[in-house]
Amino acid sequence: MTADRSAGLAETARALADGEVSARESTERALARIEAAQPVLNAFRVIRAEAALAEADAADRELAAGGRKPLLGVPVAVKDDTDVAGEPTAFGCPGDFPPKAEDAEAVRRLRAAGAVIVGKTNTCELGQWPFTEGPAFGDTRNPWHTGHTPGGSSGGSAAAVAAGLVPAALGSDGAGSVRIPAAWTHLVGIKPQRGRISTWPWPEAFNGITVNGPLARTVVDAALLLDAASGNHVDDAHQPPAISAVEAAGREPGRLRIALSLGMPFTATPKRLHPLVRGKVVELAERLTALGHEVAEADPRYGQIGLAFVPRATAGVADWVREVPDPSLLDRRTKEAARLGKLLGGAPLRLSRRAEATLHRRVGAVFDTYDVVLAPTTATPPPRIGTMAGLSGWRTDQAMIAACPYAWPWNVLGWPGVNVPAGRVAGGLPVGAQLLGPAGSEPLLISLAAQLEDDRRWHEQWPAPLADARAAP
Repeated sequence: MTADRSAGLAETARALADGEVSARESTERALARIEAAQPVLNAFRVIRAEAALAEADAADRELAAGGRKPLLGVPVAVKDDTDVAGEPTAFGCPGDFPPKAEDAEAVRRLRAAGAVIVGKTNTCELGQWPFTEGPAFGDTRNPWHTGHTPGGSSGGSAAAVAAGLVPAALGSDGAGSVRIPAAWTHLVGIKPQRGRISTWPWPEAFNGITVNGPLARTVVDAALLLDAASGNHVDDAHQPPAISAVEAAGREPGRLRIALSLGMPFTATPKRLHPLVRGKVVELAERLTALGHEVAEADPRYGQIGLAFVPRATAGVADWVREVPDPSLLDRRTKEAARLGKLLGGAPLRLSRRAEATLHRRVGAVFDTYDVVLAPTTATPPPRIGTMAGLSGWRTDQAMIAACPYAWPWNVLGWPGVNVPAGRVAGGLPVGAQLLGPAGSEPLLISLAAQLEDDRRWHEQWPAPLADARAAP
């Protein structure tokens, strides 16, 4: 690995445990990469240079004393919707946010695993859009082509990992916000089962549609971060049985029945699967067939699932707006969403929650015949910077649905999904496919993703160095 790119999470943890590098050296290198890339990629909202080096020194002392933890001394980043003690949580918003007194439960668990938190990554305002641009922090850019977005809302985490600034990062996914940027930056992104990683201090986030999840270059690195961050606060609303993602990454998936699903859920807005994206997803399906799986075209019965999404999403925006120090500074589209959320936050929200059991039965019927659903993660390659940022609320919704109609139903269901790189299209832009399963199916999805990675070797591809990317049109 060249000095300007991070080794993977598992490899860094091994090198630290074997004494090949110190935690301070590893953290200093990460901070230098972040500082050098920040003027181009703008992946970070908060860089914790002094605090991270202090954490690294403490990790070195623990390593010298024979301490062994899964991520001891490894530098990682977290999205700026997640509390880190001593730092503000602005969640993409403008304004003067006070520092948080305590870590979020997910960060507490990362620290317990020994991780060094080097910074907080950029996200669009309250995580609403599949781009990471805004007046509070500027434009976050895609390392594969800096004229294009890395996606959103975990765009900063995706850009940081794709460029090799850090070996892995935590994001969150409320309508595809881990899987979409993973697809558009050539990463593995895991949306876990609802409750797998705590969202505390929120008992659930955005009325249950949002979960935290890892972004990494390899399946085993994503699994390692997932295991380290997983677990619950006693007051979490959802507490699924534990799994071992790392063990799953080392297992063969067996011969599976896979539904290739290219159909889109109904939204009453124009949308079309881009032929280049379709071609890459179909190519992935053909590779799965070659690996011995049975693949056939079939779509889940989504029905009017959007009616169960909108109240939960907009009421969640309204909840967050109440936490913002100065709501007058917010994007007009955020204010519109919050007003709608106040209207839908009563009976419509309760009805949308009650509909989930019916949706589980109807959509889940696909798993009576198939083990896994393979679908595009997005309908298009990553748009250019600024494509959606200046649109009206309605035009933004139309553009967002047209680009990203595939991911959000699984947030309503609360079930797991894994983005895997599907290849690159015109201009070298990455696109992805998602492996989707029923409740608690992360181990199966992760083992299948690992098998695909062994076949496709996507982790061996890197974007051009940033000095070259800066000149990209």
